[in-house]
Amino acid sequence: MHDPAETMPPVLKSKNLTLRPANLADVERRLEIGAEPAENLRLYGVQPESVPPFTLERARWWVQSLIDHPFAWVIEAPGLVGSVRLDGVDFTDRRSSFAIGLLRSEYIGKGIGTEAARLVLHFAFSQLKLHRVSLRVLAMNERAIRSYQKCGFQIEGRERETAFLDGIWHDDLIMGLLEHELRL
Repeated sequence: MHDPAETMPPVLKSKNLTLRPANLADVERRLEIGAEPAENLRLYGVQPESVPPFTLERARWWVQSLIDHPFAWVIEAPGLVGSVRLDGVDFTDRRSSFAIGLLRSEYIGKGIGTEAARLVLHFAFSQLKLHRVSLRVLAMNERAIRSYQKCGFQIEGRERETAFLDGIWHDDLIMGLLEHELRL
């Protein structure tokens, strides 16, 4: 079992990608990628016009937030593609929430997110001994919902009108995955 006192998550590998802890060398890589694609921001519920220009300072913040997080990984496929996290890991109730973001449009829709999710979820259930992982996703983010369902997540509820985007209210779906439901 993974020691919760450890500060760095382990490297996780699959056929097409490596998930590894962030390091300071990632600042330059993140800066080269620049701002997230507007389509991604909308799918996160963020109005792209409201996001300030991507700067070295923001690249440093992005990397440092991953370094400081006990269960966050950089996704390489090869090269920096995005990040994935287990947030709020609770070892008493054996649960956490899940978040993933791909930064490069050319990797979206190619199964990289699903592959990264499966690696992290397998780690969550086999090494951390979690029982449940949950997430929130905008109901309009059909590609992400399909990816999560491929991993075994089930829709458990809907939170109505949680994001105001382009003059329209959008709902969030609440999805959950129990340890015996993971599809690898």
